[in-house]
Amino acid sequence: WSIIFPVAFVVCRSLEGLKTFSYLEELILDNNLLGNDLLLPRLPHLHTLTLNKNQITELESLLDHLAEVVPSLRYLSLLGNKACPNELVCKEKDEDDYQRYRYFVLHKLTNLKFLDTRKVTRREREEALVRGAFMKVVKPKDAKASGDAASISPEIQYTPLPLGSRDLTNHRGILGKCRYIYYGKHSEGNRFIRDDQL
Repeated sequence: WSIIFPVAFVVCRSLEGLKTFSYLEELILDNNLLGNDLLLPRLPHLHTLTLNKNQITELESLLDHLAEVVPSLRYLSLLGNKACPNELVCKEKDEDDYQRYRYFVLHKLTNLKFLDTRKVTRREREEALVRGAFMKVVKPKDAKASGDAASISPEIQYTPLPLGSRDLTNHRGILGKCRYIYYGKHSEGNRFIRDDQL
C-alpha cells in the first residue's frame, strides 16, 4: 500500500512534521507559501513530489536539496513557480526557455521519469547528460546588489552622447539643405515593387 500525504491549499510554510513520515511515497504541496527556504527531511521512499503554485524562485538550490534528501524521486512538478519558466504562466517565457529548464532539471535529477506534465524522453535524457549543466538560467544582478555603480550615479544611465547633448533643455537643432535627393529607385527594398503597385 502507498502512503500519500496531500497538503495542497493548506497555506503551509514549514514542513517540520514530515520527518515522522519516513515511508512517505507521494507528497502533494501545491498552492502553498513554500519558498526558497524549503527544507524537506530525508524521505528515501518518496517517488512523487508536486510543488505547483508556490513561491520558489531559485531552481539550483532546490534541485541540489532534492537530490540529497529524496533519492527515489521519479515524478516532480514545479509548475506555477517562478523557477519553472512555463509560457502559460509567464508571458515573457517561451517553449525554448521551458526546454532549457527541463534539461537542467534532468541533469540534476537523473532518475526522473516525469517532469511537470510530460514524460521524460530518451532524447531529453541524452541532451541533459551532454548539455544540461550549461542550461542553468543566470539572472542579472539586482541594481541594489551591484552597489558601486548604483551609488555613483543612480539616475544617469549610460548614453554615448556627449555631456552637452544629455540635457534636454539645452538642445540646439541644426537646419540645413542637402544637395542629394533620394528617390529610392536603386533601393533593394523597392526592386520587387512594380510601378502599378505604387
